[in-house]
Amino acid sequence: MPGWPLAPPLLLLLLLLGPPAPPARAAPPQPGRARNTGGGTAGGTPKASGVSPRKDTTTGPPKTNGVSPTRSIAGGPPKGSDLPPWKGTTAAPPKATGVSPRKDTTTGPPKATGVPPPKVTTATPSGATTAGPPKGSTVPPGRDSATPARPGGQRDPEPAVTAAVTEGTVPRRKVVVRKKVVVRKKKSGLHDGDPYDGGWCAGQEDSGQWLQVDARRLTRFTGVITQGLNSIWTYDWVTSYKVQVSNDSRVWRPSRNGTQEAVFPANKDPETPVLNLLPSPLVGRFLRINPQSWFPNGTICLRAEVLGCPLPDPSDAHAWHPLPQPEPHLDFRHHNYKEMRKLMRRVSEECPDITRVYSIGESSRGLRLYVMEISDNPGLHEVGEPEFRYVAGMHGNEVLGRELLLNLMEFLCREFRRGNPRVVQLVTDTRIHLLPSMNPDGYETAYKLGSELAGWAMGRWTYEGIDLNHNFADLNTALWDAEDNDLVPHQFPNHYIPIPEYYTFANATVAPETRAVIAWMQRYPFVLSANLHGGELVVTYPFDMSRTYWKARELTPTPDDGVFRWLATVYATANLAMATDHRRRCHHHDFARLGNIINGADWHTVAGSMNDFSYLHTNCFEITVELSCDKFPHASELPEEWENNRESLLLFMEQVHRGIKGVVRDSDTEQGIPNAIISVDGINHDIRTASDGDYWRLLNPGEYEVTARAEGYEAATQPCRVYFENVPTPCSFRLERTRGRHGPGKSRPGPDPALRLQRLRLRRLRAQGRGQ
Repeated sequence: MPGWPLAPPLLLLLLLLGPPAPPARAAPPQPGRARNTGGGTAGGTPKASGVSPRKDTTTGPPKTNGVSPTRSIAGGPPKGSDLPPWKGTTAAPPKATGVSPRKDTTTGPPKATGVPPPKVTTATPSGATTAGPPKGSTVPPGRDSATPARPGGQRDPEPAVTAAVTEGTVPRRKVVVRKKVVVRKKKSGLHDGDPYDGGWCAGQEDSGQWLQVDARRLTRFTGVITQGLNSIWTYDWVTSYKVQVSNDSRVWRPSRNGTQEAVFPANKDPETPVLNLLPSPLVGRFLRINPQSWFPNGTICLRAEVLGCPLPDPSDAHAWHPLPQPEPHLDFRHHNYKEMRKLMRRVSEECPDITRVYSIGESSRGLRLYVMEISDNPGLHEVGEPEFRYVAGMHGNEVLGRELLLNLMEFLCREFRRGNPRVVQLVTDTRIHLLPSMNPDGYETAYKLGSELAGWAMGRWTYEGIDLNHNFADLNTALWDAEDNDLVPHQFPNHYIPIPEYYTFANATVAPETRAVIAWMQRYPFVLSANLHGGELVVTYPFDMSRTYWKARELTPTPDDGVFRWLATVYATANLAMATDHRRRCHHHDFARLGNIINGADWHTVAGSMNDFSYLHTNCFEITVELSCDKFPHASELPEEWENNRESLLLFMEQVHRGIKGVVRDSDTEQGIPNAIISVDGINHDIRTASDGDYWRLLNPGEYEVTARAEGYEAATQPCRVYFENVPTPCSFRLERTRGRHGPGKSRPGPDPALRLQRLRLRRLRAQGRGQ
């Protein structure tokens, strides 16, 4: 990270979370603090308590100074305290976009890096500490911040970090986190009563409270980052604290500023991360954060991240003299806009025969949205060759996808030059488009703050404050209303659904980045796509919007649900981080038991998502990949993340050849017929041919009755069989003109009314655009 005078970036992280407290007598609320007394949904109001709930500080994007939600840890009130129960939060869209807001649950700590196990304990002023449930306790040991214990309390075979949050001397939660160091910031949960919400809260309000980290080996501690409690119901943050280290957890040495014990300034609000570098690095195994003061109307609650690097084991000579590592052949670092352009230009110059860099438009601040095309004939659509795209950086602070696509450009270029058969075949048979940064303005905001201080939401939105994942036109509602009225497909199409008229008005809140991507979708006949995000480890597939408008979660499959489940499974099973049996959860969702895939609407509803728009407005099937628990991993983690995702990225691209393909031609002229409709019996979703009459239809193995029809032509039907091999089945058609209307030599009929309406509204939408 630029400008940080810290030790090497290998950090120790620990996520400290807390489940719901055991039943306890309710304590009266403090003056000035809202107390929740009942359930409900996230973001709702509490039952009557005489106190108005606080404004949710996690909603809305940063516009200028941008206090925004960040990664947080969860926690809650100890037994007998006057803290209110845990409550989750939901982020509301910052500006009206004409679509429903998405409830963002992509929360979590970053993925681990590979250092020995730390653990965290907390204590009352008596100094009692625990690392697990005491004898006779009913609290089961857990595997990690969001994973319940296995039957009998058996732990994962690779425990790395443990933590215990105490009430008195009884731990409320034990957590295990792998690899990095210490207490990681995390966004609050989605639902009321979410046990992983908020942060750590002390048992009593005095300066004897502390949070203790056990790094399990000598560590060079260099700094601490803190935040307040992430809650819509209370105002709780620490305003100053001390830091101490120890080798045995008995004798403690304070951090000093000269001859005085250092007191570090902490937070002034719940969300803004505050970094304090230690005046001098401290070496020890244990570290304590000892709050000295806190918000007067709140209590001692915080989220924190401790910075440090493990030191070599003095008993291991090899650790002091490690073997030299080979130089990486890929550029593993974070690239800002300028560096991204340099890398793309370098790859294009290295492989000019198979690459082309082009721009699809500009951001609000005039940064170009660059795409790298990789094909054996760049710049040319070849009949019968499918087109594929990867999109990253829709949320500017979810940066891993951006770096993976830049590494993928380098990898494909170099492996093609080396003659790697798999890469040569992929590049020869597929036209690949890679958009590494859909929201370059947001990325620049996050990049300037760096991995630690960017927080959970800083840089998520565009410069204009728009969440691009809510900004596409809602086509789902129009389709479902038509289906409810039995209008599909005879009076209302089940595909190529036109953009609603309201979306094209001059006052519609449509980002220039969104307009650019919609125009890009129209320009190229994409068949398959993946949208790369961060903050979870899961692959989601459409529909992203629940069909019942008032439900936040509802299984809402598409007519191509089997294909989408296959596509999602392909990426998830090949991803090393998702496929491991012992990986920890990012949050409270246990996606591993679902195969690390989920229907988007069954996770949380999103109106106006790019996935749904792509499926309903074009031929392209698109999924979302949540790549990592950490939205902004450290540069030192990028090589491991590349290894986790390399096979998935390649294998998913190869799925563009699964199903059938062909050309629909005029039987008299042998010319391709554009916009011919391809229907598969039993699947209520059609596609259309491209400008040359060629098409690709993704299907799972099986036998299908396929029909091709076009205005002015007689429809034709034939059986097409899809095999298990990842090779498309040829399924072409020759259509005869309708007799008595369009004989040979007569003009070809124009587009159907749905296409005319679609093109009219697209022209109007583009006319309102900026920066293109």
